[in-house]
Amino acid sequence: MKTIRRLYFYAVAIISIEVVTWGVINLLRSIFSADKITNDASTLAGALALIFVGVPIFLIHWLWAQRASAKDDEEKTAGIRAIFFYGILLGMLIPAVQNLLALIDRTFLSAANIYVTRAIVGGTQTWVDNLIAIVVNLLIAAYFWKTLQDEWRALPETEAFAEILRLYRFIWMLYGLMMVIYGAQQALNYVFTLSAGNVLGALGRETAVNAIALLVVGAPIWFFSWKILQDVLADSSERESYLRLGILYLLSLGGVIVVLTAGGNLIYMLLMQALGEGKKVAEFIQDIGGPISIGVPFAVIWAYYGKWLDQQFAFDEDSPRRAGKKRLYFYILSFLGLAATLFAVISLFSVVIDLIFTRSYLSSSGFASALSTALGALAAGLPLWLLTWRPVQADALAESSVGDHARRSVIRKTYLYLVLFASVIGGMISGGTLIFTLINSALGGDVSDVAKSALNSLQILVWFVVLLLYHLSALRNDGAATADTLEEKQKEFKLVVLDGGGGFVESVKATFAKRAPKLSLTVVNVNDGGPADLQADAVVMSGSLAMNPPEKAGAWIRSFNGIRLIVEEDLAGVAWMNDLGQAADSAKAMAEGQKIRPHASRAKGTSAWTYVAYVFAALFALQLLFMLTMLGVSMVAGF
Repeated sequence: MKTIRRLYFYAVAIISIEVVTWGVINLLRSIFSADKITNDASTLAGALALIFVGVPIFLIHWLWAQRASAKDDEEKTAGIRAIFFYGILLGMLIPAVQNLLALIDRTFLSAANIYVTRAIVGGTQTWVDNLIAIVVNLLIAAYFWKTLQDEWRALPETEAFAEILRLYRFIWMLYGLMMVIYGAQQALNYVFTLSAGNVLGALGRETAVNAIALLVVGAPIWFFSWKILQDVLADSSERESYLRLGILYLLSLGGVIVVLTAGGNLIYMLLMQALGEGKKVAEFIQDIGGPISIGVPFAVIWAYYGKWLDQQFAFDEDSPRRAGKKRLYFYILSFLGLAATLFAVISLFSVVIDLIFTRSYLSSSGFASALSTALGALAAGLPLWLLTWRPVQADALAESSVGDHARRSVIRKTYLYLVLFASVIGGMISGGTLIFTLINSALGGDVSDVAKSALNSLQILVWFVVLLLYHLSALRNDGAATADTLEEKQKEFKLVVLDGGGGFVESVKATFAKRAPKLSLTVVNVNDGGPADLQADAVVMSGSLAMNPPEKAGAWIRSFNGIRLIVEEDLAGVAWMNDLGQAADSAKAMAEGQKIRPHASRAKGTSAWTYVAYVFAALFALQLLFMLTMLGVSMVAGF
């Protein structure tokens, strides 16, 4: 109930303060622009309405939140309170930056004698509009920044605030980086336009000015936010952050996707020109400027953040876990390379089949376009697949602990089964198309170019079958090697079951016979004491025995240095707790006359709002990745 109440008060507070902020901005803009008062009275009325409605609503909810925080440490350290503070800062500072960008951009355009309406943002605004928005947003942000600093000094527990602070810093870094990338792309594209002789329809000079404005504003934001993120790496929690790892994955993989797409598109254009498309030199230079201007900034991103991703891997001292993080990166790239390679090979064979059955195809522009597309995809996809698949396959074939971990990896199994799934579905579709074409033709149906259609479906089916057999073979080899290794390990493992009576041993034997039949069990009767020479890697005992061991076996159990596997039981007057937090919550619930749920699990040391923060980060990352993917698709499709 507290969480729902908290969510309500902070949600209303953040919405109402935004309403008040823009009401004040619109009011000041109306005051300092006389024509808006006389010509647009609705603007003034709307601004006053926002202020009169928003101020009391904000004060009621914000003052409640402050009083609750002052009285209760749980309220003070709540994750949603941290989200509120840093969300407010983003909601105030990003509009301030956008208005600063609009002001700088129009200033540059005016200095270059270019219409200010061509600014990338705020082309119809005035410098007064921007200054008012900047000042008001900064003043409100300053208040909440000061309040937040006071909060940090008084926090009894900083985990939730530290997580949201980390997310806040990464959002600023990505925000600045996106402006830098866009500015660099526009600048490079304009350079190619100039090199092409400023052909008809080329980009205007405002492109270069807009690019400079983006770089002037975005570069400092990216530099200082990234520097802060690097400076805090001395803290182990920052080095081990999964948010940091996820952002580095996003930037590296996004860079790879865009670079390869741009590279494939560039190869397509070069081949089209070589195969006689006949574009003039100036027009051709301008065309290739598109993929180059996109590919170069993202190549820098790939190289730079790829280096930091390797460093992030190195921070993990656990070698199997470190190898698993690298493995995920390689398998994602391998899947992308395999998909591009398969598309290219199928396209190449389709071109050959078209050439066999359609002679006029030789003189058509479709031949050059189809061939260039296939070769471009092959040039981008095949090297990527080989460079990523061969190392992970070599690890899986290794007869060592490295190979054992690689073969048992969930990431590898997911990759193999995903490829198998795609192969089966692709084979079903192509096989169904082939059978339909043949039967429809035999029954006298209207099918043009039966042989050509059948051969195309057949070659697609063959490639999917090859793909299926290859990866199925890899999966079977993994299974055989893993089974042998695991069986040996299970036979060598020494497991002792402590018999305290009550049918516990029979239940253990029955369960282990189903779940772990290769493990050998040694049963020891605790009433006879613990043998001094007994060696074991782990012992299995009941909860009642662990809590109240017999006198003879108690000393042996306490001196045992291996792992104790304790099976919980429903004992009268006993409730099993996962951590101290759950114990405190359960005690409070009992004091209030409620029944407790002793087996309810809760991740130790991780609040629910930490996961909320990760969800927001994931949504932001997916949105950015979707934008990058659509950018690549638009380059290939030409729209």
